Amino acid sequence: MNLRRDSEGKTMDGILCGPPDIASSTENERREYVKARYRCINDCDMCGICASFHNVDPQIVFREYIRGEREFLDIAREWK
Repeated sequence: MNLRRDSEGKTMDGILCGPPDIASSTENERREYVKARYRCINDCDMCGICASFHNVDPQIVFREYIRGEREFLDIAREWK
C-alpha cells in the first residue's frame, strides 16, 4: 500500500512515514522531516530526544542526511 505524504512526512491521518528518499526529495523536504520527527515538546521528562542525541540538535545530527550526503537510517544507527 502506497501512502501519500505531506511536506512533513505525515500520512493523511497524521502518522509519520519513513524518511524521504535522498534521490527523490529536496533538501527542504528532508529538513522538514527531521524537524517533524524530532519536534521538541518542552517536557524533557516525557520526551528523551535531547538525551538520545546527547543535547545535540537533531538538525545538526542529521545535517549530512539533510544535505543528501548520507542515508537517514545510517546516521540514526550511529546514535543508538
